[in-house]
Amino acid sequence: MSLYECVMIARQEISTQQVEALADSYEGVIKENGGNVAKRENWGLRSLAYKIKKNRKGHYVMFNINAPADAVHEMERLMRLNEDVLRHLTLRVDEFEEGPSIPAQMQARTERPVQSFEKVAAPVPLEAPKEEIKTEKTEEAETKAEEEK
Repeated sequence: MSLYECVMIARQEISTQQVEALADSYEGVIKENGGNVAKRENWGLRSLAYKIKKNRKGHYVMFNINAPADAVHEMERLMRLNEDVLRHLTLRVDEFEEGPSIPAQMQARTERPVQSFEKVAAPVPLEAPKEEIKTEKTEEAETKAEEEK
């Protein structure tokens, strides 16, 4: 069995639950044909670089698949027939990447809670050195003060 990475883009009009159901059906096709899905990541609704079939956004789903070629061909055939799938790309890889993918990491970063600045102690302002700027008037005032003494 070979290792594959597949990314699917579904239409923006379908709900997240429908995208999950669609991904479950493709995962079932892989399992029926003797393979398994090692990892599945839902990257969510993202903007497309250009319009695809009059859509500006799409739901992205990534699969890491360990299956024979026939199982992957059947899954791709079903993706081509489904109108909700805008695009898909399947690549054969030597090994799967460990941990979450780059888009999943970016999504986790944006979902991180933001710290409020109220909890952080206010910085202590540094005192700037006070330099006297000598002008002609200050020099004249100093000379008059010395003469009066």
